[in-house]
Amino acid sequence: MARKVADIAGELADREAIRDTLMRYCRGTDRCDEELIRSTYWPDAHDDHLEFSGSRDEFIAYASPNLQAMRYNMHTLGNVLISLHGEQAEVESYYQGYHSVPDAEGNRRDVFAAGRYLDLFEKREDEWRILKRFVMVDWFRECNDSGDWEAGPFGMGDKVTRGDLAPADDSYQRLRRLDL
Repeated sequence: MARKVADIAGELADREAIRDTLMRYCRGTDRCDEELIRSTYWPDAHDDHLEFSGSRDEFIAYASPNLQAMRYNMHTLGNVLISLHGEQAEVESYYQGYHSVPDAEGNRRDVFAAGRYLDLFEKREDEWRILKRFVMVDWFRECNDSGDWEAGPFGMGDKVTRGDLAPADDSYQRLRRLDL
């Protein structure tokens, strides 16, 4: 259903706050920054995330070892549909996740997945966070090998600054004023 510009204009701050929470979640998972992930969920939140179902803190305890083992992750968001209902919002966000996954022998394979986060957000004390999350996978692809980081992208080897987990990732020093 088409929305009127005047209706959306009155919701812009709330919509941007919800998008900001989604972006902080992606940064938190990619950098394995537990406090940043925690800041995107309410303490009483529930997450149904692939094979996992439980509370915010249970999800972080489940996800952190997996993220640390993968070490190299990138989540991007595409379409974000937000339906505001007072102090709650239903949000559908299309995601793509890129993961470097180690096997038992330490070899890496690449896993690409895309799907949707189906979230119920709630606004408390002028702050939007996730109250309920359900994760759907719409497609995935696995490659039995990963990029050769000794050669680096385009053969640039160690001339390329490589992303890392928090706090070692350069962004934590270069973007010190980033308000996260």
